[in-house]
Amino acid sequence: MKFTDGFWLMREGVRASYATEVRDVHISDDHFTAYAAVKRVEHRGHTLNSPLLTVECFSPAEGVIGVRATHHAGKADRGPEFALPGADTGGGGFARTRRDGSATELTSGPLTLRLDREGPWGLEFLDGEGRRLTAAGPKGTAFVVDADGAHHMVAQLALGVGENVYGLGERFTPYVKNGQTVDIWQADGGTSSEQAYKNVPFHLSSRGYGVFVNHPGRVSYEIGTESVGQVQFSVEDQSLEYYVVAGPTPKEVLSRYTALTGRPALPPAWSFGLWLTTSFCTSYDEKTVTSFVDGMAERNIPLSVFHFDCFWMREYQWSDFQWDPETFPDPEGMLARLKERGLRISMWINPYIGQKSTLFAEGAALGYLVKRPNGDIWQWDLWQAGMALVDFTRPEARAWFKSKLKVLLDQGVDCFKTDFGERVPTDVVWWDGSDPERMHNYYTQLYNACVFELLEEERGAGEAVLFARSATAGGQQFPVHWGGDCFASFEAMAESLRGGLSLSLSGFGFWSHDIGGFEGTPEPDVFKRWLAFGLLSSHSRLHGNMSYRVPWEFGDEAVEVARQFTELKHRLMPYLYGAAVEAHRTGVPVMRPMLLEFPDDPGCRGLDRQYMLGRDLLVAPVFSGDGEVEFYVPEGVWTHLLTGERVSGPGWRRERHGFDSLPLYVRPGAVVPLGADDQRPDGEWLEGLTLLVQPDAEGVSVTVPDLGGAPAATFTVVRDAGVVRVTAVGTEREFRVRVPGLGSARGAGEVAVPVR
Repeated sequence: MKFTDGFWLMREGVRASYATEVRDVHISDDHFTAYAAVKRVEHRGHTLNSPLLTVECFSPAEGVIGVRATHHAGKADRGPEFALPGADTGGGGFARTRRDGSATELTSGPLTLRLDREGPWGLEFLDGEGRRLTAAGPKGTAFVVDADGAHHMVAQLALGVGENVYGLGERFTPYVKNGQTVDIWQADGGTSSEQAYKNVPFHLSSRGYGVFVNHPGRVSYEIGTESVGQVQFSVEDQSLEYYVVAGPTPKEVLSRYTALTGRPALPPAWSFGLWLTTSFCTSYDEKTVTSFVDGMAERNIPLSVFHFDCFWMREYQWSDFQWDPETFPDPEGMLARLKERGLRISMWINPYIGQKSTLFAEGAALGYLVKRPNGDIWQWDLWQAGMALVDFTRPEARAWFKSKLKVLLDQGVDCFKTDFGERVPTDVVWWDGSDPERMHNYYTQLYNACVFELLEEERGAGEAVLFARSATAGGQQFPVHWGGDCFASFEAMAESLRGGLSLSLSGFGFWSHDIGGFEGTPEPDVFKRWLAFGLLSSHSRLHGNMSYRVPWEFGDEAVEVARQFTELKHRLMPYLYGAAVEAHRTGVPVMRPMLLEFPDDPGCRGLDRQYMLGRDLLVAPVFSGDGEVEFYVPEGVWTHLLTGERVSGPGWRRERHGFDSLPLYVRPGAVVPLGADDQRPDGEWLEGLTLLVQPDAEGVSVTVPDLGGAPAATFTVVRDAGVVRVTAVGTEREFRVRVPGLGSARGAGEVAVPVR
């Protein structure tokens, strides 16, 4: 939100009060509190009739420093608050304060906050070498009353020359956020606008730090816009709390941030296979579903998950969680028949209860639906006629909602697509008294947590997985998330990737999208290019709106492309699941912007049409029918995974690819484990394992996990007397080593490949 009229003036009716002068500092061992006047105090009379800002500085976790600026502290805290599972509440001993002349410093890990009582107000954040990362300068801590009388707390942090800002959730606008106004406010706006389904008040800087605004309501960002040298964020409140998160690398920033807000659960290996859905508004019944499954099998396209979208329920009755008896008269038998074929089952749900649903009257009688201030149940006709909203702030309502879903799990369902959760009203009263404005964004956290908890309770922690559309900070704990409603075009394919890259820099480890696009029917060229991209994403789903997404609808070549890249993904599973385990343990995502792996390469800082899949695979999707693609290769000699072609970087390349290919390059010095089973994602990865060892690999170790994420075997590569030698620990099975351009060998325990 903008408050100024250019650099010199305020907008009409706006009054700003900036922290100007330190009047007092109270220091404890691990935190301090400063009191800042909003004008220069030249005599005692200036202390009267004038605000005093309270600025608390503390550390909730190692390498994280929090700042809480408050005007009036008496405002009731109605919640909700972000849960911070990694915050220390018992004095962890990782933070310390000290005086340095007129300055007070708070240090936590490699991060120091410095406040000097002399001179103008300012908070300076320094790295472990004493270099300035950012600072809240003379206008960096303030409150503003706008022309309507609303009270805003405002912070500004300096942008350095050449500094880029990323993240803020799954945003489809330009990947680098400099020059953008961003409101953290959940919306169902598709992928072609500035609105977002997943709004996260966390941004990452190319200078090696991140900033998390600990406020679940609307946070308004001006990123080099209102003041071109500042990132400004504001909330309509009496207090503003933000955390600066240390690096120095972007990976370390994400690791610290996700340690604080929650690490993603590890999805089951079967979820990495290909998902196929009925699509949304298409006509389908068991015969249709069976024809899809048969068609995939007849064409030798491996399928892992079948998803039933909205119309598995009767019209006007979403959600009642009851099968449409005319369309699916024998749901238990149908699910059993599908599961006999090795498929997992996913079901579409949402938290909205249409008036015609039997659950409406039941939920109303029990008091489980959100109400208006006058006691009426909140309803509208957008989406479902007379729909109401489940009040997840009430424990009994959560248990009730779970009980309805448990019936489906007992029938054989494995997971849920948790759609919607964005259009949450603010003119309501929540059971627990939560502030409606703060609950608007936070509702999705309660919704997805409720469903995920049920899956863990019924299926076990290692088997729980969602396909969720909405999220906020902390939502990464409940994977997987998909990119929402995109058009069936190359442009939408590119904007979907931008959204995924932004989400990955907001702490989310797993991300997917609708292969072929959701709205409209893709041209065959779009569908085939999107297949390669989708099957080189963490999770892969064929889904559409008014038309089916079975590959044969788009020609014989689409069938070949679908088969090839599904089988490739299965062979990559020992590698991909290792990246998934890393995401689960460290918060570093599976699909990684180039910035994460190459933070010191300026050429990687703005790249939004390519990514790293795990640490060692560079993927550049093709966004054209003719196959022409331009992408950047970092330093070193890279090997194409499919062709063995070797190219050198750093530099830009322009290539042309058929539908059976795309730029897919293995990083210099890498060791990529490849499975032998190309028919399923959760096979026996050590059986017939191949290690693709780059010729310059030296002293590299790679661990292949088991299906639960524990290490199954570790392979170590060394160069020794003219051979590349690979030794295995943890397995007696034979494995193959292949060194591009140099040869291959097979054996157990230790394998040596001669080098020329």
